[in-house]
Amino acid sequence: MVRDKITVSTRTLQWKCVESRTDSKRLYYGRFILSPLMKGQADTIGIAMRRALLGEIEGTCITRAKSEKIPHEYCTIVGIQESVHEILMNLKEIILRSNLYGTCDASICVKGPGYVTAQDIISPPYVEIVDNTQYIASLTDPIDFCIGLQIERNRGYHIKSPNNFQDGSYPIDAVFMPVRNANHSIHSYGNGNEKQEILFLEIWTNGSLTPKEALHEASRNLIDLFIPFLHTEEQNFHLEDNQHKVTLPPFTFHEKLAKLRKNKKKIALYDIFIDQSELPPRIYNCLKRSNIYTLLDLLNNSQEDLMKIEHFRIEDVKKIVSILEKQFASDLQKKKF
Repeated sequence: MVRDKITVSTRTLQWKCVESRTDSKRLYYGRFILSPLMKGQADTIGIAMRRALLGEIEGTCITRAKSEKIPHEYCTIVGIQESVHEILMNLKEIILRSNLYGTCDASICVKGPGYVTAQDIISPPYVEIVDNTQYIASLTDPIDFCIGLQIERNRGYHIKSPNNFQDGSYPIDAVFMPVRNANHSIHSYGNGNEKQEILFLEIWTNGSLTPKEALHEASRNLIDLFIPFLHTEEQNFHLEDNQHKVTLPPFTFHEKLAKLRKNKKKIALYDIFIDQSELPPRIYNCLKRSNIYTLLDLLNNSQEDLMKIEHFRIEDVKKIVSILEKQFASDLQKKKF
């Protein structure tokens, strides 16, 4: 446990972690303060942060189990102590940490007798199991226990749909919420018009990220939500077909890459893959899911095309331009047919 003495500055707004502890591999706790705040500001920030902590942070879960040998979800299998439904419930409790965007596959293949735990999950290197001791099933006979798993990163709570069952494939309720609980409280001090407040934030996480990481990600997500309001003067709002449409901020993808496009026919752009551009993992995965693999593929898309990609933002387009101008502008002149 770590405790720091609480000090209040009347000059600049500051935050501090005043308590931090690890109760178990699946339960972290952190307590933070933000001060000094004017009267009413602590409640404004506290409510917004709590909602962002509980609903805006992405998590990683097992969302589907696959096995052709399982006839239905509520059956039992000879040699396995638990029913299929109980195994699915245990898989739901597995806590994962990853920088995954979208879905990926994993598997379990164990020969009994013995216990099946989270350490038996074979997953990609970018997916980390927080607690390898988490229980899945007990094999009482020398049988082969082999199932495929689908891992997904998302946010919120997704309930399996009755229409989402497939032959040998069973969806699992997914809780994409790394923050188990979040509370805020306010301490007021001072008198009259000089009254000020200290905001206390308490955060409990499931171990897939620390409370400090959760606070950072929630703050970043809140900022992303408010960024569009900073560009209201740059955007034109108009009514068309009884629907409000918002034009993109004045940032033109093709204008920034005009020189690259002029050389498009002279340079082997199809030889330059986007993974050579050192793009951030999230942007790279978004482009890859949209079948954009080379620089030629990228330049064949307009700014509007890129903005239609799921989870893609205007800041991502600007980031792509910045990286291409910096890393490829000089190299492209050397790559001739």
